[in-house]
Order: sequence, then structure tokens, then C-alpha cells
Amino acid sequence: MAGSVAVDMGPAGVDEALTREWKAPFAVDLVLTLRPHMRGSRDPAFRIDPDGTVWRASFTPDGPGTLRLRQRGDVIAAAAWGPGARWLLDGVPDLLGAGDVPEEFEPRHPVVSESLRRHPGLRIGRTGRVFEALVPAVLEQKVLTAEAWRAWGYLLRRFGRPAPGDPALRVPPPPEVWIRIPSWEWHRSGAEAVRARTIIGAARVAARLEADAADPRLRSLPGIGVWTAAEIRQRAAGDADAVSVGDYHLSGIVGWALTGEKVDDDRMLELLAPYAGHRHRVTRLLELSGKGPPRRGPRLAVRDYRRF
Repeated sequence: MAGSVAVDMGPAGVDEALTREWKAPFAVDLVLTLRPHMRGSRDPAFRIDPDGTVWRASFTPDGPGTLRLRQRGDVIAAAAWGPGARWLLDGVPDLLGAGDVPEEFEPRHPVVSESLRRHPGLRIGRTGRVFEALVPAVLEQKVLTAEAWRAWGYLLRRFGRPAPGDPALRVPPPPEVWIRIPSWEWHRSGAEAVRARTIIGAARVAARLEADAADPRLRSLPGIGVWTAAEIRQRAAGDADAVSVGDYHLSGIVGWALTGEKVDDDRMLELLAPYAGHRHRVTRLLELSGKGPPRRGPRLAVRDYRRF
């Protein structure tokens, strides 16, 4: 791990941790950078403690593992458990944006400049786990976020395994397990057949996806469109340019922050064009700015497919 200042590479069992400390060579806000990987406050695979400690469970190429990260100034103290511990520790710099290049980013609007000034530690990191980013992204297609997070939580608690080092967390199942989930369990989760088929189809080619997560490859899969591919690439590949076109709220936020009025997706892309290479970064900064359109009218009701 580049920048490591302390390493303990002894053998790690289920209850034994490998530990490292990494001194970030750039400003990084641990919680702000990793929050997009959290699917709600009850995400079984991800937790942020009140003191800012971040926990993440993952099924790595080496097997299940749990990663714990704590920040003290510019030092990140990392601990990991399970067969995937070493892989998770090796990935900490990339997870926190070592491959990101915000230094090449030039704000062109006052609201973007101000948000960047207020959030200098925002980095676009990568998990390197494409299928794990794909499943919750598909579950979030065309439904309220609360519906998707409910399904994600149910399926992980039902089919994930207790996380090494913290059994309260659940490790997302590997692709072969998703393939075998019966139809009634998808129904109980609240995910209808279309989204289930998309996830199962992707699970059958998961090895190829991990080797090539380019946008054309993702969008060649049935049920994976522009929005879903962008959501996957933002998290798995650390793509700072992947725009979630088709998002219910995003064009309104971008339009309102940059022009004072809501716009459609085509106009949003026009506004973001000067930021080519960093368009996702800009949308995150605008979301953090709090300059979105005022909310009017009743909120949409959370549907429950389990009753259909």
C-alpha cells in the first residue's frame, strides 16, 4: 500500500485482523468519499459509526472480508478480517481516491467553486468490485430509493453470510448465490421479476464484467441502461465522469444550481459539457451544495411489490 506507515502482515483468521496505516498524500474526507457506497442507514454490508469509523463487508476475489477504516488527520488506520483481508487492505488507496485526479478539475461556476472549497476532501474512489455495485444499482432502477434499500437489506440478510470480524454485518453473496435465489424470495424482498432477471443475467457473466467494466460492456447486458451503467462505474471504477442520466432528481439539481431553473437531461448534459472528465464530480459537488430546487407537493408513497 503506497504511503503505508505501519504494517502488520501476520495471518488473519475470522477473529484476527490484519492492520495497516496509510498516510494519504492528498486531502481526503473518509466519510464523504465513502458514503455513496452505503445503501441506507440499515445497509447490512456498510456502516458508519457515530465517531466516523467506516465498516465495509465485501466478497473479494480471495473470499469474504471486512474492512474497518478510521481517520486521524491525514492518516487512515485500516483493519481487515477474513480470507479477503489482504485484498481489501491493498485496495484502500484506490477506495479513497488514489487514482482520482481532482487536481485537473477547474470549476467554472461560483456554486461549484464554493462547494469544492467547503468539501476539499471529496475524492472519487473505486471498490474494484463490479458485480457488488451492479446489484444495488439494478434494485434502484425506476423505484423509490427506500424500496430498493429494503430489497437490498432483505436479500443480504437472507443470503449473505456473517462478516468476518463483525457478524452484525453481512457479506454480499457471490454471483453463483444470486443465480440460485428462488423467485419467491425475490418477491418477498420487494423486487419484481424484471430486476431479478437483470441481476441473475449479470451474475452469469460476472467474471467477464470484473475483467471489463467499460460502459459498452455493461450496457450490452439486458436491463442495464445508461443510468445503471453510470451508477456502477462511479463506485466500482471510480469514474469521475459517469453521469447518472435518467435520474429522477439529478437534472433538477444541476439545472437549479447552475441556472436557477429545472432542466431536462439533454440540457443537463449541455451544462455539464465544460466539465468533461469530471461531470460526476460536479454533480456530487452540486448535491452537496444544497442548491437544489425547492420541494413542493406530497412525497411519493413507497410501494410494496410483496403484496402484488
